Amino acid sequence: MKEEKNFLVGVYEDDSVLLKAISIIRDKGINIHEVYSPFPVHGIEDRLGYKRSRLSIAAFGFGFLGTCLALTMMIGMMTIDWPMIIGGKDFLPFPAFIPVIFEMTVLFSAFGMVGTFFVISNLKPWGVPIQFDLRSTDDKHVLAIELKKNVLGLNDISKILKKSGASEINKKSIKI
Repeated sequence: MKEEKNFLVGVYEDDSVLLKAISIIRDKGINIHEVYSPFPVHGIEDRLGYKRSRLSIAAFGFGFLGTCLALTMMIGMMTIDWPMIIGGKDFLPFPAFIPVIFEMTVLFSAFGMVGTFFVISNLKPWGVPIQFDLRSTDDKHVLAIELKKNVLGLNDISKILKKSGASEINKKSIKI
């Protein structure tokens, strides 16, 4: 069941103003729900206090799974299912397996990372994305603050957003 939450949304014109605003807002003890930007802003994850992504750990895990499955598949086919000794060659020609192992490792790692990213980001084909302001996909930077998770009230947060350089401040109610 979706719950309706109230947000205060600050719209910023410039990414440098946005970065300064994030520092000002966090210094005042305000919890920022999310920042939406039309392009990647260097250093924004540090200012928001995000930890390093664990996507690389998932990539290693999926790559290892691909390697294991490639070895299992080839060893099973070449030694158990259909062993062929031709010209005295070995049952298990490991050097011949290396290209297939590499390709399966890369394939599983890539598809696994994409799938993990979709799950973590809640990007489902049937899902509806949260849009605080449609201009965040074009030319504006949008900073969303959930009112319920902050000690300060609506007016105090609005004043801080205005002082930090927000060109526009809106209150939005969204079901999440």
